[in-house]
Amino acid sequence: MTIEELKIKLTELQPSVTYEEGGEFININVGAADLLSFMQQLRKDSSLFFDYLFCLTCLDWKTHLTMVYHLTSTQYRHNMVVKVKLDRGNPEIETVSHIWRTAEFHEREVYEMFGVNFLNHPDLRLLILPDGWEGKNPLRKDFEDPVNMIKL
Repeated sequence: MTIEELKIKLTELQPSVTYEEGGEFININVGAADLLSFMQQLRKDSSLFFDYLFCLTCLDWKTHLTMVYHLTSTQYRHNMVVKVKLDRGNPEIETVSHIWRTAEFHEREVYEMFGVNFLNHPDLRLLILPDGWEGKNPLRKDFEDPVNMIKL
């Protein structure tokens, strides 16, 4: 399947998606409300079969957060990036850990570093940071480090 054929198929699955041009992979923007159903379709559709989530992270733009999911189909060798814009004041989104098990740890890391609440996550707690760091979110741009005095 060519990139253009893949875009047509993805638009059929979720008509509200938009695409970012450029880059090595197909970059798709999807709404937070549509994410879970879209991701389930990407995994289960036999013509796509995105069976491998190899990266899940977050970006802080100061005005909003963006969740970023990197997916691969090991069968068809398609690569794709799915992005979701989140409200910075109350960042929450459905977990995809029941679709790709690897998301469970990635989501825990994003939870502690950026403060994104993953709804229905099976074990949402700190992964790396010690007790007492809950809610501090050190990778957000408004994080103030009193020891190193870093301001972004």
